[in-house]
Amino acid sequence: MAVALFAACLPHGGALASPVPGLQPVGQGRLSWLGFGAYDAALFAPAGFRASQFARHRFALELTYLRHFRASDIANRSIAEMSRAGEFSDGNAERWRAELERLLPDVKPGDRITGLNEPQRGARFLVNGREAGVIDDPRFAELFFSIWLGPETSQPGLRRELLAGAAP
Repeated sequence: MAVALFAACLPHGGALASPVPGLQPVGQGRLSWLGFGAYDAALFAPAGFRASQFARHRFALELTYLRHFRASDIANRSIAEMSRAGEFSDGNAERWRAELERLLPDVKPGDRITGLNEPQRGARFLVNGREAGVIDDPRFAELFFSIWLGPETSQPGLRRELLAGAAP
């Protein structure tokens, strides 16, 4: 069943604290569907961050969950959304799904998952500020972060909000 999703501006306009030293707030937004918030998202990047070359930069994307989600649902949705950004084999899909399920917990309101893009290496994950693990695969990282930052995203409004303070 297809669910219409849309992004709305966060209700708070206060300063964001970076989950990683040296990164500055770039933008923030909320992912909602059918009027219910799923998570708040915030992007942090270094000076000189360019939206069109996001995969070449170290940055952090932090999601603060507003609802309960199972790790398996997060992993499955991530793989489905990653397929919008580029092709990958069924073997990669299964491996990445399994790695996400291993690294990410079931979440409840208030839980934070932070993904850190590490160019040429992959993606590192923090859960509520604690190290959860790394997926050492640059292709995974590029496709994973394209869920929010790539031009093929299913959420162009949220992408605009996240990249609001970035150079094109």
